[in-house]
Amino acid sequence: LVALRREYAQLITSGAQAGLLIFALQDPARGVLDTALGVIAAISVFAWVSTTRRARAIGDTPTSRIASAAQGYVELKGRGRQLDGLPLLSPLTGLACLWFRYRIQRRDGEQWVDEGGDESSESFALDDGTGRCLIDPEGAEMLASRKDTWTQGDRRYTQWLLIENDPVYVLGEFKTRGAVDLHLDPAADTRSVLAEWKKDREQLLERFDLNGDGQIDLDEWELARRQARREVERDHREARSQSDVSVMQRPTDGRLYLISNLDPDRLANRYRFWSVFHIGFFFVGVGWLAYLWR
Repeated sequence: LVALRREYAQLITSGAQAGLLIFALQDPARGVLDTALGVIAAISVFAWVSTTRRARAIGDTPTSRIASAAQGYVELKGRGRQLDGLPLLSPLTGLACLWFRYRIQRRDGEQWVDEGGDESSESFALDDGTGRCLIDPEGAEMLASRKDTWTQGDRRYTQWLLIENDPVYVLGEFKTRGAVDLHLDPAADTRSVLAEWKKDREQLLERFDLNGDGQIDLDEWELARRQARREVERDHREARSQSDVSVMQRPTDGRLYLISNLDPDRLANRYRFWSVFHIGFFFVGVGWLAYLWR
């Protein structure tokens, strides 16, 4: 389940429950049936906890505005925007997008066998009218409704996309990075600058060999060191003057990190449905076990 997105995990846990039940009914021996029902109950509890936690996270977290969002776990809604530079392109269709996931399957008799797939990890922006925020999809549960499937020859292609101007909902950790997050070391950076200058001896002599003897003596080296320090201080001032950048990323405490183009109310209802489904399966399994033991 770790390697798969939670969207598919719901189907897998449901399929496991149904498969165990069918297996137990085909071999109604008391021990086999008891074991299968016990495993069904355990899977149901695990799935119920997972879906309930997600439904509550979505339903209980208020929507924040980028311009006034507090640092920490927040919910944002807005429109997806591409970052400056070359756009991200879908490998299957060449369509410009914010994010993609694709899967390729090959026909093997009556079945489709997975042949490969990939998912993008490039950041994009979210604009809610009060500001922009970078969205880092690394480690997120991505739920995209824009899905295309087509067949060419003996291969089937499926892709999911988020594209420019799509509505985007994000639940995760909001951080503002900028001057307050810079950890600058003037001494170390000065040494780095001097090391770079040493690599180009001709340029170094042209700038700091004041007496023209083809060597950099102690006084000239001190001059070079001071110049390097001034350049480093200038670069540090420019770095600290840059505007802060807001980023949504995976929470460090393990809480849900979700990105979707679905309405959050619809998402919460989906998880509530799965929660009821799994707790219902739990009571079916426990009730059947109680009946057998009686």
